[in-house]
Amino acid sequence: MTDWRIYRGAGLPHDGVRRLPGPPPWRDFAAVGPDPGGTEGPDATDPSAARRLGVQRRLVENHHPRPAEVDAVNAALYLRRPLLVTGNPGTGKSTLAQAVAHELGLGRVLRWPIVSRSTLQDGLYRYDAIGRLQDVQLERAQGGTGAAAPGHSSPSAIGSYVRLGPLGTALLPSEQPRVLLVDELDKSDLDLPNDLLNALEEGEFAIPELERIADREPVVDVLTDDGRKVPVRGGRVRCTTFPFIVLTSNGERDFPAALLRRCIQLELEPPGEEQLTAMVEAHLGSDAAIEGRDLIERFLGREPGEIIAADQLLNALYLTQHAPRAERVTRERIAEMLMRPLDRPR
Repeated sequence: MTDWRIYRGAGLPHDGVRRLPGPPPWRDFAAVGPDPGGTEGPDATDPSAARRLGVQRRLVENHHPRPAEVDAVNAALYLRRPLLVTGNPGTGKSTLAQAVAHELGLGRVLRWPIVSRSTLQDGLYRYDAIGRLQDVQLERAQGGTGAAAPGHSSPSAIGSYVRLGPLGTALLPSEQPRVLLVDELDKSDLDLPNDLLNALEEGEFAIPELERIADREPVVDVLTDDGRKVPVRGGRVRCTTFPFIVLTSNGERDFPAALLRRCIQLELEPPGEEQLTAMVEAHLGSDAAIEGRDLIERFLGREPGEIIAADQLLNALYLTQHAPRAERVTRERIAEMLMRPLDRPR
């Protein structure tokens, strides 16, 4: 390729986008997406596993987690406690949940990304009261009575409007633990960590909308975060096997002691040479690790305290593969742009 650039900034329309190569493996959503006609279940292979762990699946076991990481995961599994993982961005906190689910065959990872507006209700369940009211009114306008035919549920049956969130789905009865990733808990408001305590301690929660009708409908089928229908009895969800829960934090805030004592705590260090090389090989192959040795050494030789995420290195390695080797200046400029320390003032 004489010119790796697709966009040239010349202002003249052209069809150069046809030369755009395939996406980086960790950004290839089409190749790993679920079957549009299928339904994801707890035993289904996680469609994002290849993006997060690497397309070279045989190398997944070579991520070389440190002994402290292995010990913390096993402590959480044995004690049925959440694992609170703290570390700088890009140290592999979220990937840890995926790696455990992959190795233990625990199916799709349930994900609850936390933002400042997240509440416990978001994680447990949602009840669409307005949608149900609109459907009841539509049934009546069309001449329906709202009653279901024998053996069939009404289109406006309450279970069709209750959907369990990631935490609620993780607490469903099951033979094996589900894996739940509560990502960036430190982004939440002040109340959420305390609000989580009872659900994490008791492993159950109530759905008041279903409890109120439990005498008439003791069993109601509701939707899960997987998109399946499951029965809820008596308006309460109780786990039989406590899920493997990974709470991640970038260390931007302190958590209450009540939460900390209920968790196994793990501080993730930035990846070392062994972990970093294995990560590159898993995503890009061994040739990329050899050809991009200078960038790997730059990552490892960063200044003490500088924060550079591992995925920044992967981005630089992937893109510099497409810049001609003769254009050392271009390659250096790309690497500088993509591996800028996250804590460096703009």
